[in-house]
Amino acid sequence: MREPIYKMQAKEQFSCGIVIVAAGRGERAGSLRDGPKQYRPIGGRPVITHTLDVFATWPEEKTIVVVIHPDDEALFAQARSRVSGDTSVITVVHGGPTRQLSVLAGLKALENFGITHVMIHDAVRPFIDHTLLDRCVLALTQGSDAVLPAIAVADTLKRGSPDGTVVETVPRAGLFGAQTPQCFRFAPILDAHTNAAASGRSDFTDDASIAEWAGLPVTLIEGLVDNVKLTIKRDIAMADEKLNRHALPDVRTGNGYDVHQLVDGNGVTLCGIFIPHDQTLLGHSDADVALHALTDALLATCGAGDIGDHFPPSDPQWKGAASRIFLEHAARIVRDNGGTIMNADVSLIAEAPKVGPHRLAMRENLADMLGISLDRCSVKATTNEKIGFVGRREGIAAIATATVVYAGGDK
Repeated sequence: MREPIYKMQAKEQFSCGIVIVAAGRGERAGSLRDGPKQYRPIGGRPVITHTLDVFATWPEEKTIVVVIHPDDEALFAQARSRVSGDTSVITVVHGGPTRQLSVLAGLKALENFGITHVMIHDAVRPFIDHTLLDRCVLALTQGSDAVLPAIAVADTLKRGSPDGTVVETVPRAGLFGAQTPQCFRFAPILDAHTNAAASGRSDFTDDASIAEWAGLPVTLIEGLVDNVKLTIKRDIAMADEKLNRHALPDVRTGNGYDVHQLVDGNGVTLCGIFIPHDQTLLGHSDADVALHALTDALLATCGAGDIGDHFPPSDPQWKGAASRIFLEHAARIVRDNGGTIMNADVSLIAEAPKVGPHRLAMRENLADMLGISLDRCSVKATTNEKIGFVGRREGIAAIATATVVYAGGDK
């Protein structure tokens, strides 16, 4: 592991605190039914999880305070559980009604940690990296009271009037777009925030503007083009697309095996098709060995147990039940977990009856039950060459394989 920058470059004592601001409601990001934007999924994990990953894996000594809304305790606990780095350095506090007061709550939470400097970062900027954090530390340890990552404005800027017409073109020379983390000596920025709150000022748009108001010189450093703030619903969708382009596809394969005894009777049901025969399959339900095996294969793709967990043979309500119920239930579980069924393959092992004349009808049944196209459904049959219980016509076995793609390649 490399030496921390503050040890290599420091001209003074350096101890870093980090405030992650995550108490907002994110109204511009769409319906609150979807949850606050910092907890929306991108690349299979919440936005804030990606943000915390960067800080938690950053190889500098640090204390992290995350400022959350009181209603988001459960959401944050779930997001925190998926952070890759060390989460023992994370403390959680509740924020206030404005971002400014939430930052003040985070700063006060750091007072007893011996912090000399602090980084204040928006939870909805998940695309920061260690290089940017290192640049911030280097500027701080070289004597800056306040450090602001920023990107020079590239677009032509227009000043508009209330009636929607252009008043003037604003020269863009010397103009920058501010980013976070905005970084400060701890004591001066805590005083500045405290004084701003005491004065009744609540119109500051970022922490650097509070520093400016308090007379602290703010040093500009090179920001990061990718360090965008996720503000509206489309921002979140684009971030998800970006991460998923680089994620491994979440393709899962499940296997199932089942066997049922043959006894004297008038026919067997396989893949939901009744085939007249001088024997029948013995079981609590209709004993459709093919659908039972395929049900287990689907459940296996999302770790949902097996058919017996969902439809125990001890339950009298399933006596004689059509196995279609079991397979369609498993397909719903897969879909509820974000899965798309791509392929279903069943191999039947039996000496009799002949499956070939019924194969197309069986495949059509599978396609209908699973809601997929016929070409994604396969049914095959083979004998056991008169060997074993299958060869003696004592039973029929089935092996099934299901392929499912799950949304969002997760880490």
